[in-house]
Amino acid sequence: MNGDALVIAGTPIAPGERQTVRIPVAKRMTSGQVEIPACVVRGRRPGPVLFVCAALHGDEINGTAIVRELLRMPQIRRIAGTLIAVPVVNVYGFIAHNRYLPDRRDLNRSFPGSPTGSLASRLANAFVTEVMEKSTHGIDLHTGSLHRANLPQVRAMLDSKEIVGMARAFGTPVVLDSALREGSLRSTAHQHGIPTVVYEAGEALRFDEFAIRAGLRGVVSVMRELGMLQRTRKPPKQREPYVARGSQWVRAPEPGVLVSRVKLGARVQKGSVLGALSDPLGEEETLIRSPIHGVLIGRANLPLCNEGDALFHIASFQRTRSVAEDVEIFREEVVADPEML
Repeated sequence: MNGDALVIAGTPIAPGERQTVRIPVAKRMTSGQVEIPACVVRGRRPGPVLFVCAALHGDEINGTAIVRELLRMPQIRRIAGTLIAVPVVNVYGFIAHNRYLPDRRDLNRSFPGSPTGSLASRLANAFVTEVMEKSTHGIDLHTGSLHRANLPQVRAMLDSKEIVGMARAFGTPVVLDSALREGSLRSTAHQHGIPTVVYEAGEALRFDEFAIRAGLRGVVSVMRELGMLQRTRKPPKQREPYVARGSQWVRAPEPGVLVSRVKLGARVQKGSVLGALSDPLGEEETLIRSPIHGVLIGRANLPLCNEGDALFHIASFQRTRSVAEDVEIFREEVVADPEML
């Protein structure tokens, strides 16, 4: 797509233009329209059409900050191809500080949607028809769910060289080879032949500076990989990410107050202590042990636990020591990168 005008929500965007568009979803209960805001940046040179979206779950706001900072970067004015930046997809949940839609549906299980279906289905359909179907590549930005934090990581079904290239370029030390879930944005993108990766980092309803900086760095790196941005004269050394063979959540065997003893990115051994559950008086304590060797990529931050709550998310690798070391190097590089923020 180059010479022809790209039209989104009735707004034409010609090469060399930058336009803010508002995609109508449904009527408000009082009056007016609920709209998905988006910024479209078209370069003068031809290239891929990349969508970068956030807040598919309304309480996952780190991605919103990543999109905002991405659009502020001066390099974006000189891109090849087109960037469709959508800082908030689930506008209903975002306003309500809620993961879901008012109809209690999960938007990321409602794709590809329908123009005459439920509210979640209509919202999904609007995104697919106005954004996804006009794109060639995609990045979907997420965080951990409420009261759970994720180590910066990329999730993708590594079934094509293009997706592997995007996942590798993002630069996180951990990549999860993740199967598609029916009704997800990523599954629908796959059906449309649009290579898409998911970035997970941080916690819902909280800005995490490290997660934001790492995500911004990753999106820019993917844009360079796709030829949308020029590579730097001295590109940073890029290590091969570690691809997880699988992952497992460790759940609370009983209710209690949790004290965690490991941090995100830590290497854990099978049988090592992850934390302890105790009653409010501290008279009884149950140690939580790791069922596998691996690296901690997710953790519950709320110390008050019910029986069965997911507490620790462990990814399994062949070389856990190397992964943990690379996580620490990655933290230092992200903080020291002068290009980010």
